[in-house]
Amino acid sequence: MKIAIFNVHNWERDYLESANNDKHTLKMFDTYLSLDTVDLAKGYDAICIFTEDNAAAPILDRLYELGIKFVALRSAGFNNIDVPYAQKLGIRMARVPEYSPYAIAEFTVGVMLALNRKLVRTHYRIMDMNFSLNGLVGFDMNGKTVGIIGTGKIGSVVTKILHGFGCKLLAYDVVKDQSLVEKYGVTYTDLDKLYKQSDIITLHAPLIPKTHHLINKESIAAMKKGVMLINAGRGGLVNTQDVISGLKSGQIGYFGMDVYEEEKGLYFEDHSEDILQDDAIARLMTLRNVLISSHQAFLTDTALKNIAKITFENLECMEKGSPCENEIKQA
Repeated sequence: MKIAIFNVHNWERDYLESANNDKHTLKMFDTYLSLDTVDLAKGYDAICIFTEDNAAAPILDRLYELGIKFVALRSAGFNNIDVPYAQKLGIRMARVPEYSPYAIAEFTVGVMLALNRKLVRTHYRIMDMNFSLNGLVGFDMNGKTVGIIGTGKIGSVVTKILHGFGCKLLAYDVVKDQSLVEKYGVTYTDLDKLYKQSDIITLHAPLIPKTHHLINKESIAAMKKGVMLINAGRGGLVNTQDVISGLKSGQIGYFGMDVYEEEKGLYFEDHSEDILQDDAIARLMTLRNVLISSHQAFLTDTALKNIAKITFENLECMEKGSPCENEIKQA
């Protein structure tokens, strides 16, 4: 099979080549899939895309004309593809629903610790020969109440890790995991109680219409003053402007942001020579109690191996005409 892989980053190239193991003919492009670049897929049987690629209806039309039969996403999310229209054209699609919940969960807790103990500030002080401890007081994680919104595969691992710190664990999810209650003492509650009682809130819910801007001025007002808020879930869970207001007022004491609603065209790229056009990110970068990372939580050797492996398994499954457990379908 001939596969055109779009939006390939340097950090994933070797993993893709290794997982392919010379089985298929690959062509890797560092450009996004768009109307301007779709013709690069000419002569290929399948394409492989990432989160920033555009697979809207007009692009799917052209892919169909070019004879593309399969679309493989190297991601769990697939809101960048017009699924019903692809199905109408007979183009099969598959995704990587999970690759390493441990990678994201461990990163999440790492951000909590870095914010709490002001590790970034400490590092830069020391580099400037400033060994003062003024302004670096943190708090014990032990005994703190952590609210976990979303206890799926990632949220449940976060729960397991924080239990080891001796945290009191509150959780909200439409599907309650009884094993978390029994093993780690998790208390499921409603969002209002979680907001009011939590010292730290971490987001691991899916982005659906009901959860879009779940964190907004109303929910922030309901939280404990000085709360630590971590988003390593989906950018759209958070209204960024409302979070900025909460930070300025002191209602939010710390903010860790690995995902961002407007990250397309910003994240995964080097903008060190550019003038930053995003005013929200620019404002957040001025705040010492904010830690921003560029959708990095998933980025471990294990996760990249799994993403590449599952991507090619999906493609091979679809090529054979077999049912694919990771196929994207809309009823």
